[in-house]
Amino acid sequence: MRVLITGGGGFVGRHLAPRLERDSWEVIARDQELDVTDAGALGDALASVRPDAIVHLAAQSSVAASLESATRTFRVNYLGTHHLLAAAARVVPEARFLFVSSGEVYGAAPPNAGPFDESAPLRPGSPYARSKASGDRLAADFAGRGLDVVRVRPFNHTGPGQTPVFAAPSFARQIAEIAHGKREARLEVGNLDSIRDFLDVEDVVEAYARLLQRAVPAGVYNVASGTGRKLGEVLEGLLRHAGVDAAVETDPARVRPTDHSVGDASRIEAATGWTPRVPFDTTLARLFDSWLEQVRAA
Repeated sequence: MRVLITGGGGFVGRHLAPRLERDSWEVIARDQELDVTDAGALGDALASVRPDAIVHLAAQSSVAASLESATRTFRVNYLGTHHLLAAAARVVPEARFLFVSSGEVYGAAPPNAGPFDESAPLRPGSPYARSKASGDRLAADFAGRGLDVVRVRPFNHTGPGQTPVFAAPSFARQIAEIAHGKREARLEVGNLDSIRDFLDVEDVVEAYARLLQRAVPAGVYNVASGTGRKLGEVLEGLLRHAGVDAAVETDPARVRPTDHSVGDASRIEAATGWTPRVPFDTTLARLFDSWLEQVRAA
């Protein structure tokens, strides 16, 4: 069985490929060389590869970057998804199509609200989230036309290889620089009171691997831990693991309003048996140690 991964050179793609190979998938990973905004190129790629499954990871994935360029985010995340779905329906209509949406599509919940399940209304609050919500709805439309589409809504996940435009790897990189004496003992952070549902990237790719199994019903699935953590807890955990003391200063450029987002993953657990396995402290240790090595080598 052959699987095509778009965005295969990105953070999640680099973890997903070896996980799928362990299940004996033949993995064809495409990254920048496959422009998802080029409908013709996508059709040619699918005709050449003839995949049995497609995992659509290619995206502009940063909320901050989407605020700077909503147009580019829409072109990549929505139009790219449209072109790929249309090409799949035309060229490989029997392929399972795993569309990676985002927990961001639900927007923010009120304080002390329960976790979002898949029936919650989509109330995206950023250009990134709106582009993903639009792609999510589009994928559902193609499913209604007969395409074998699984929509997955992962909540925050982190691990080695994640770019520091996101909060957790930004914290880890700064702490690693302090540990190596390459930065003064001062951290620049945004809003530490926002609550997020964090997963290890290895748990996330395990979920994707299970959702590619044909016995799993098509539909929409959250991938989440069900546990909310303040970003301040993430920072404290990284500092504790590193054994580093540092002043913490708020950078106005990094600050966004306080919000709350936690997911309910009961549906994927019932369908596949998936639950998160990696302890949160282990996730933070892996993230920090990877940055420690990168900073040492720089």
